Amino acid sequence: MALNNIENLLEKYENGETSLKEEQQLKDYFSSDTVAPHLEMYKPMFNYFLVNQEEQFTKQLPLQTKRVFNYKWLSVAAVAVLMVSIFINNPLNLNAETISESDKIEINNAKEALAIMSKHLNQGTAQVSYLGEINKASKQVDYLKEITNPMDRLLKR
Repeated sequence: MALNNIENLLEKYENGETSLKEEQQLKDYFSSDTVAPHLEMYKPMFNYFLVNQEEQFTKQLPLQTKRVFNYKWLSVAAVAVLMVSIFINNPLNLNAETISESDKIEINNAKEALAIMSKHLNQGTAQVSYLGEINKASKQVDYLKEITNPMDRLLKR
């Protein structure tokens, strides 16, 4: 093989422009015993490529994969079941006609009982409103404690 041709192929190889056929020519040239002395530095590299090309992976890989349980889909399914059960138990088309007269009477009785309870609760909160004034007075007393002990006030700064 012409030495000039090999040098051109090496230049193309270093630029990444060679084809597989041209790379094979370079590997064949550098695997031979007659290599030009100024190209000896490329011989180990191309011999490594030849040896590496013949290597085969012999270890057996396990083909079974672990199945990971996806909890996200479990929560989606739980929400779907919940929505279906709510829809079955409480249909959306409740009309006033489906409420019986006895139910209406019970609803009105509950409203009256809640109104009475609200009235008594409001009276109780009015009687306890003086506690807010006690809180204000206790803040003023704390301020007076700071005035009576000026050394503590100076040391805080």
